[in-house]
Amino acid sequence: MSVCPVCNGLREVYLLCANCGEPMLECGKLMDYYDDYSPYMEIDLMKLEDGYSDNHSSRKCAHFYRCPGCQKEDVVIIKE
Repeated sequence: MSVCPVCNGLREVYLLCANCGEPMLECGKLMDYYDDYSPYMEIDLMKLEDGYSDNHSSRKCAHFYRCPGCQKEDVVIIKE
């Protein structure tokens, strides 16, 4: 069983915004934003529905990042 190091607080990913250069904020797993019950669903099941075809089979986790300065949003794939 593999775990996402960002979800479990083992590692932080430091990103700079491509638009303005501000540090981007990690806002959690992308799948948690799908609907009201997404954060409570089985993670492996949600990975099948996240729109990133290889996340489930190759053990990757999609995270949502937002720039506090210009509000640019980005998705970063984290290897578990």
